[in-house]
Amino acid sequence: MQFDCRIFIVAAAALAAVPAHAQTAPTTPAAPSTAQTPAADPIVARVGAEEIHLSDISAAAQGLPAQYHNMSSEALYPLLLDQAIDRDALVAYARSKGLDKDLNVQREMQIAANQVLADELMRREVSPQLTETAIRARYDQTVANKPGEEEVHARHILVSSEADATKIIAELKKGGDFVAIAKARSTDPGAKDGGDLGFFKKGDMLPEFADAAFALKPGQISDKPVKTQYGWHVIKVEERRAAPPPTYAEVHDELRQQLIQEDVQKVLADARSGLKVEKFNPDGSPIRATDTAQPPPAPAPPAQQKP
Repeated sequence: MQFDCRIFIVAAAALAAVPAHAQTAPTTPAAPSTAQTPAADPIVARVGAEEIHLSDISAAAQGLPAQYHNMSSEALYPLLLDQAIDRDALVAYARSKGLDKDLNVQREMQIAANQVLADELMRREVSPQLTETAIRARYDQTVANKPGEEEVHARHILVSSEADATKIIAELKKGGDFVAIAKARSTDPGAKDGGDLGFFKKGDMLPEFADAAFALKPGQISDKPVKTQYGWHVIKVEERRAAPPPTYAEVHDELRQQLIQEDVQKVLADARSGLKVEKFNPDGSPIRATDTAQPPPAPAPPAQQKP
């Protein structure tokens, strides 16, 4: 069969990036634990003096890309077995050519070995902390009991000129029906719904529109036109409320990522604790504390595309 190095590369990257307990593996036999007997982890191939065990095949299966996860074990096993044989054959061939004595190759091998150690440390230190209990506790602590952000329920009429908007405001003050005028004269796609924008938070809208809307009380209409990049608006606020907190399901992944980042930073701090770390410039001169560049500020979010 044709040997595809990409599968090994993708598998390694997947295993390094995803906590062990969160991986989804294809339907191949589970990798035996270190406590299993040789009979529970049989030899499935020999390549020269090297032995390939069932656990090697299972480990490779766990790191495969998602498109392989629906394959049956009967179809996947021979493919992984042949790839493991091809890999060991290539390693033996490389050694026979003395590549393992090449200083650059040795350096690359050491870098790879170091990365495996660092990844495994992170996996063992971080993964046990990422339980549903921990994520739920973070939700209860930081999300569930916090007051929701204020929202308004508003309608608007969008026209192309200030003069048209001023005329509409005058009509509304004389008792004109906002919904009817919006349906008849607004150029906004929501005109068919009477200009209804539903509930929104201040950050959901362009600043000039949001400032005007949040300055109104329920039932009030803006007393002068509001200009945005889309045109001239007449705004009416229907209701105000505190938004309900997001559900656990809505913020689950975000909270999980927060815990991962915090645990990773803790492991890094523990790893650096007590170590003397020196930094040098590309020319070999020491990097002074005052030379350390500050991280660039986060880019400003783009303007909202709502009115």
